[in-house]
Amino acid sequence: MQLEGGYAGNLSAQEAFQQLSEQQDAVLVDVRTQAEWAFVGIPDLRPIGKEPVLAEWQSFPSSGPNPDFASTVSNQLVKKGLDQSAPIYFLCRSGARSQAAAIALTQAGYTHCYNISDGFEGPLDADRHRGTQAGWKAAGLPWIQN
Repeated sequence: MQLEGGYAGNLSAQEAFQQLSEQQDAVLVDVRTQAEWAFVGIPDLRPIGKEPVLAEWQSFPSSGPNPDFASTVSNQLVKKGLDQSAPIYFLCRSGARSQAAAIALTQAGYTHCYNISDGFEGPLDADRHRGTQAGWKAAGLPWIQN
């Protein structure tokens, strides 16, 4: 099933981690900023013998998408020996940038682009904190911080 924008669909963080674990050619692309990777943390895929691709969808403080995003990701996937049919799971803070990234890579010819809809930190809770209700961290999935 393809959604508006043509990408393959939305998954929870748990579903994406399961697919990454089971599919040898599956890859996780974290589209957050360098600051987010450094200060918030990144998914730790070492337990399943992988590492995430880190590619900023937009750099801070820029307000627009990185014009080189598709080519940057494509080059990193080629280095991993992956083609345009590899399952790609996109992750951001809460699911918005990663959805845009999934659409962009689908438009660039990749056929299995998925959005991790609750992101790394999920939505704000009642106290306006992230990481407690949904997302990679709240699901107890492996992650590391510098």
